[in-house]
Formats: sequence, C-alpha cells, structure tokens
Amino acid sequence: MSKFNITDTVNTFSALGKHLATPNAQLMDIIETERQYNAWFTPESVLNAVKATGEMLNKADLEKWLGKYNLTQSSNKKVGLVLAGNIPLVGFHDVLCVLVTGNHALIKASSQDSRLIKYVLNKLVEIDNSYTDSFSFVERLESFDAIIATGSNNTSRYFEYYFGKVPNIIRKNRNSIALLTGNETAEELAALGHDIFDYYGLGCRNVSKLLVPEGYVFNFFFESIEHFAAIIHHHKYNNNYDYNKSIYLVNRDEHLDNGFLLLKQDERLTSPLSCLHYETYTDLQSAQKKLQEQTDSLQCIVTTAPLQTQNQVVNFGQSQHPQLWDYADGIDTMEFLSNL
Repeated sequence: MSKFNITDTVNTFSALGKHLATPNAQLMDIIETERQYNAWFTPESVLNAVKATGEMLNKADLEKWLGKYNLTQSSNKKVGLVLAGNIPLVGFHDVLCVLVTGNHALIKASSQDSRLIKYVLNKLVEIDNSYTDSFSFVERLESFDAIIATGSNNTSRYFEYYFGKVPNIIRKNRNSIALLTGNETAEELAALGHDIFDYYGLGCRNVSKLLVPEGYVFNFFFESIEHFAAIIHHHKYNNNYDYNKSIYLVNRDEHLDNGFLLLKQDERLTSPLSCLHYETYTDLQSAQKKLQEQTDSLQCIVTTAPLQTQNQVVNFGQSQHPQLWDYADGIDTMEFLSNL
C-alpha cells in the first residue's frame, strides 16, 4: 500500500480541472466531433459537461472534499465500473472516487460515451504519470474486488445477479423534480429551463416533473423559458416531441404545448422526452409529504422553498452542476471505497 498525499492529489486534479475548464484545440476537436458518435452529444452539450467537470475540480472544493475522509493509506483494490452514457462524462465522478482512494479502476465505458473519458484520463496521466497503472478500460469485467454499476431498473436486476457477491453500489433509475411556489422571478424560471433542457433532458438530474400550487397558471413559466425554443431544431428531440404530441392528441389527453415542450398533469415522476409532468399541491406541507414518498426515486429537488428532506436540494439552474460531495442516489461513494 502507498501513502496518500492530499496536497499532490489536489494539485493533480485541480490541474486537470483547469485544462477541462479552458479546453485546448485537441479537446475542442473531440467536443466538436462527438455528435458523429452520439447524435445527442452536440458541441454545446459536450462543452457544458466538460466545463462543469472542470469547475467541479477546483482546489478549494477538492481540499474540502478529500479532507472529510481517512485516506492515509491506499488499498489498491480492483473496482469494476459500469459507466452510464446518457450525458457526456457522466461516469467521471465514479472514476475520480476510485483513483483518489488509491484503488484501480476497471472501466467498462458506455459505447455512447467512451472517447471523452479516455481523453480525460490520458490527460491525467500527462499531468501526473503516477496514475499510469491506476485504471484499465475493459470490454468484460472480471477479477474485481468491488463494483459500482449505473443503469436502469431493468439492468439493476442483472447487475445484482452478477455482482451481488462482492461489495457493490448498484444504481437504478432516478429523476429530479422542481417545486414551484408561484413567486418565482422570470430569471429563476429561465434558470429552471437549464434544469429541464440541458443535455435534452436525458440526465437523472434533469427536471422531469413540476410540483406547482393549485391554480398555477403556466403563462409566465412558458414566457420565461422561451429562449430555449431552438431545442426543437434537434432532429431527435423534435421526433420525440412530434411523437408524444400525436399520442396526446389521439388519446385526447389534456396537455399544454408551447411549440417545444409538452406539459401534462400526471402523478408519475418520469416523463417522456420533450414532455414535463406536473402535479398540484395545496400547501407546502402536503408538497413535502409528496416528495418524502418519492425519496428513493429522486436524485435532486430544484426549489428555493424551505424543505426538510433527505434528497439534495439545489437552486434553479444548478441541477447539472453537482459538487464533488453531491453523490448519485445519496450514496457516499468515497465512504464505500475507503472501507473496502
């Protein structure tokens, strides 16, 4: 086992953060060409993800985050990682946790997002070659001591069957929700647009449902998010919008439509792409009760209302800018890895 040096670790990953926050020509070339491999990975989306990752890796937050854990020794366990590929670099945080705890990452990258993560880790080795043998990209996971796997509710059953005999974190479907009070400003609702539309709504931190007070009128909400209208020009998003609109019309489902987003009153947390479900509440106490009932299905809650909740609460526009300690599904990955 090798000794953990927090100063060296912070310096290395903050240097990586600076590189990602200000992409050079080589990285910009990857950012520009990702859409050839995944049509959802437009240059704007990939640049947002790369910069958000870079901003996350700042020196002050790295020191605060790593200082919470007892990392005096590294154990060099082999940790298998099944990475998701729904949004760019979505699996990076898991890789980061494995590396800073002194373990070896066996990475099963998603076919939807393999080039970016390889570039970032190669850049890490350029900055600090002590990480050269700290990770491997594999097609098949074997000879591992622990597993972190991210997938759907269906794939989680498969993961539990194959990986249940070793220490594991197995993540399922989660969604995020916004609680509106009716007192939001135009600026707050415009920021909420990012929580809904960034990465085309494909992330678990994207808002898929609104909780609104009874009698809420959506005109002001629609006006405030109008500057996201260009999203309809993405062919895959537009196909989803047209399909879901036709389903609503054929079924005579009551819904609201602003030309690029469909709103439907529905108790379900998960909404189809290009659609947003909403549900009304009578008072904040009843809204909080609804949220508590869905704790295990929620990734984060976007609101400025005072809430007592186990879920992560973020301000408008911040759902896709998690900090280092904002763990997926509320499971402390660092604690898990530190205790292997």
